[in-house]
Amino acid sequence: SKGHIFMDKGKVKFYNREKKYGFITGDDGKDYFFHVSGVSNEAELNDEDAVEFKVEDGERGPKAVEISPL
Repeated sequence: SKGHIFMDKGKVKFYNREKKYGFITGDDGKDYFFHVSGVSNEAELNDEDAVEFKVEDGERGPKAVEISPL
């Protein structure tokens, strides 16, 4: 959604550090793809970590960006 200033919250469902991508399950129950480039300050993320993020329209659907651990 355009002009989306609120951060969504969720948790890391799966993160493949080698391949530099993963998925976050949002509190809305949807899974969002993310790439390591979408992680703020190159934070260390692990499966099950609580995070906040913004949703952006990617080439293959919505993706999580500006991801920060909570």
